[in-house]
Amino acid sequence: MDCIKIDAHVHLWDVQQGIVDGKPVIGLGNGLADFGGETRQMMPPYMDDNRNTAPRLVANMNYSKVNGAVITQEYIDGNQDSYLLSSKAKYKDRLKICSLYEENTDFNTEGFDGIKICAGRLKDQDLTYHMEVFKKAQELGMFISIDMADGDLQVDSLQAVIGSCPDLRIAIGHFGMVTTKGWESQIALARNKNVYIESGGLTWLFHKEFYPYPSAIDAIVTARDICGMDKLMWGSDYPRTMTDITYIMAVRFIEETNKLTDEEKRAFLGGNAMRFYGFDFKEPLPDIKNML
Repeated sequence: MDCIKIDAHVHLWDVQQGIVDGKPVIGLGNGLADFGGETRQMMPPYMDDNRNTAPRLVANMNYSKVNGAVITQEYIDGNQDSYLLSSKAKYKDRLKICSLYEENTDFNTEGFDGIKICAGRLKDQDLTYHMEVFKKAQELGMFISIDMADGDLQVDSLQAVIGSCPDLRIAIGHFGMVTTKGWESQIALARNKNVYIESGGLTWLFHKEFYPYPSAIDAIVTARDICGMDKLMWGSDYPRTMTDITYIMAVRFIEETNKLTDEEKRAFLGGNAMRFYGFDFKEPLPDIKNML
């Protein structure tokens, strides 16, 4: 589909040295990682050096005609603030980057566009206890990228934060963890003026169904009816979701559905994210032809 595309949920790292439930996450090679004592396929096996680099991402973006991407973070990858700053310096017009919020430590703002909060992994799940980071982001004109605990556990406390920070842009990740009970309550938060929903990990959540993910499309339609199509943004959760599909497939299942209008597809794939994150692209990327 010939439109500007923005990926609202991407990860990057040079060296993966994270933590899950107090146990280390360490790259093993061939896309594998020791994930708290279990071996997991963390990225496609052809990423054999376990480096998830910006040049590889941008090559995938170019081929899939994705203009820009928002680089979020996760504890399981380890703090990647330094690598993201260097990546943005190289691809400043293509990437928006988030620093990682970690409890009881200073969080970085200089050079970053947003702050990532892994809310479902916080020791203190009441988000009002973390008001400092929300207020600081609002003060600096940054956005918050937040992955919430399943269901409605943190909905009330995030609503309280929204009431205290009405000008703060908040992007709720993983489509509200759509396959868990009560996910619609997270989507309903986007009825607030500056709150949006991004779909990072949507194909993973429905990976048992596989391409073209009809239930994922149905979830988008349901979310549209809850908060409006103008509050929904596409995200891939690259590179973890690329163990099942290619990057271009993460775009195509949206382009190919007949349950969304062309106008809705353009809004979801990039138009809404352009407005929320402040990208300034003027036209779609050109096609790159395959071998005949």
